[in-house]
Amino acid sequence: MSDNTLSVKKILLVEDDRQLSGLVSEFLISEGFDVRQEYRGDAVEKTVLSFAPDLILLDVMLPGKDGFSLCRDLRPNYNGPILILTAKGTDFDQVLGLEIGADDYVIKPVEPRVLLARINALLRRGQFALKPQESSAVSYGGLNINKGSRQVSLDGENIVCTSQEFDLLWLLASKAGEVQNRDYIYKSVVGRPYDGLDRSIDVRISRLRKKLRDSNETPFRIKTIWGQGYLFVPDAWV
Repeated sequence: MSDNTLSVKKILLVEDDRQLSGLVSEFLISEGFDVRQEYRGDAVEKTVLSFAPDLILLDVMLPGKDGFSLCRDLRPNYNGPILILTAKGTDFDQVLGLEIGADDYVIKPVEPRVLLARINALLRRGQFALKPQESSAVSYGGLNINKGSRQVSLDGENIVCTSQEFDLLWLLASKAGEVQNRDYIYKSVVGRPYDGLDRSIDVRISRLRKKLRDSNETPFRIKTIWGQGYLFVPDAWV
């Protein structure tokens, strides 16, 4: 059974292939999840409001409204993980999905246990308990990051982050001034080792820079240290 002893986690499964949706739903229910199914993209936003899912499992090719458009429109008001499930596997599709706010991307067909592992990894991202010695918030100039509420503000303006963007920012900011290598970042934020090809962290760094008024051409707040990883500059937020 999945690790949901405190409360049953709710998953909204959006897949127009009813047979596949039924099989995935049955499997997830057997693992202890509460699953709601939708088959049309244009019905999803209303269901998100009424069902309040902990995670959205979202196909790309949908009638009514495609998954990429849904992800983009949902993200400003939905902070939970969005896992894109699709038969498309090109780099362009993967990067596009991450740029519009998806947290992870799985190519169909996918083994049920692999899907379950990805879902559990995403759900755990927002549920890490703080150790007693850990600070629950950090501040650098006008930047404030609160781990308990998972909120970010810059010069008084709230910055909306996806769950993995927040985890990435917290990892870098809590170790400000220290270069974090890619393998450590991938294991900590994505939940799996860096395979040398995955571009998801690069995309999230790019999105964070845009949101935090940094530059992707000449970054000064979150720097790329070539051949090593990324560096959060603590003195760059005044």
